[in-house]
Amino acid sequence: MFHPDLSRSGRVFSRSRSEHFFRRGRQVFPTGITRVTVDHEPSPLYIARGEGAFLIDVDGNRLLDLNNNFTTLIHGHGFLPVADAVADLLHRGTCFSNPTEHEITLAELLIDRIPAVEHIRFVNSGTEAVMFAIKAARAFTCRPGVARIEGAYHGAYDWAETGQAVSPAIWNDPQRSPAVPAYRGMPPAVGEEVTVIRFNDVEDLERRIASAAPSLACILIDPMPSRAGLIAPEPIFLAAVGAIARQHGIIVVADEVLNLRQSYRGASARYGLQPDLIAAGKIIGGGFPIGAIGGRREVMRVFASDSGTPPLPQGGTFSANPVSMVAGRVAMEAMTEAAFASLENLGDSIRAGLRREIALRGAAFSVTGAASLFRIHPKRKEPTDFREAYLEPAEAELMARLSRHFLECGILLPNGAAACLSTAMTRADGDAVVSAFADFLSTLDANPTEAGM
Repeated sequence: MFHPDLSRSGRVFSRSRSEHFFRRGRQVFPTGITRVTVDHEPSPLYIARGEGAFLIDVDGNRLLDLNNNFTTLIHGHGFLPVADAVADLLHRGTCFSNPTEHEITLAELLIDRIPAVEHIRFVNSGTEAVMFAIKAARAFTCRPGVARIEGAYHGAYDWAETGQAVSPAIWNDPQRSPAVPAYRGMPPAVGEEVTVIRFNDVEDLERRIASAAPSLACILIDPMPSRAGLIAPEPIFLAAVGAIARQHGIIVVADEVLNLRQSYRGASARYGLQPDLIAAGKIIGGGFPIGAIGGRREVMRVFASDSGTPPLPQGGTFSANPVSMVAGRVAMEAMTEAAFASLENLGDSIRAGLRREIALRGAAFSVTGAASLFRIHPKRKEPTDFREAYLEPAEAELMARLSRHFLECGILLPNGAAACLSTAMTRADGDAVVSAFADFLSTLDANPTEAGM
């Protein structure tokens, strides 16, 4: 029989209907869910609707959303300008085999904002955007290899995800390659074409690129790798990436699927990286599926079919569909420079508040992130690369407890991923985040050994 949880705030947190749907889901889906990223311990929360900065689940629980579908919804839920624009469009058709004006309008907006983008191509997801960016680099350089950052997440293309699932088991073994397969049965040849580099380590970058350079098509880099810790890039490292890529004729691909939300002009412009190609997605679709590859006109010519079959053929049944194009345009038009600045100010306030609570208690935590993104680490020292951010089992359990505590406080905090803000959030919402964290730290005061303090 279900027994509702009583949170520290004294309110009842029910899961009965979510548990009902989970039981149904287990009859039709492996593990009962359709995305490995869905938290299902003990059961997923099934959502009935979203309202601005909040989610309301099927049990009526109202939760401040710091996930926003993994950073996609920069305006939160039910953003009225997007809803109205899409509702108007639905009566006139949702997808065609022919182009529409809508794709040109969104392309013009993105090209006008992002310095590295001169031409653009739309696809359906961030994974596709990264995949076609890698393929474009190969078609341009006539080389197969990919260099990527250890532990970073770049979607589900084999050559993009190899080197993502690394662990301490291989770090001190010179016989083990850091190009660890992401799944069982991945062709061994994939790992042979992937070079894995430690983030913010110039010496490691130079050594590994020098040995692999003749076969490398691109260096794939997220300017602030989220899954690998949401760690700030060191300017000297990004400068070295650009210099060594130019030296060896390697294409720099910036994966900004998540981090485009860091500024009006994106993350590369914010941190001084000068990529040849950028992969984008998430916020540029206004809550609908989207991906985009943009970059230097010369490199983007690999998609051109003016003279017959292009060096890189690319199509997609739903690529540049009008719904995603219109929703994306409306959402991005609302993200003015002032809107980005306001969101960053809220992010600064939350990060400062979290750090203040850590300092007050001398707690063994740290906070990373920038703009509208933050991540809490159970580490006394702020990590500078994936290995330092890696969670040992006890640390992982502590972070799971943190997410559960936030949930009891009415806040959905991603476990093991970036927390993000939306324009629908208020200063009071930010204060609630800091207050929930302070409350969690107070629960650890009685057992400092458990907290690692």
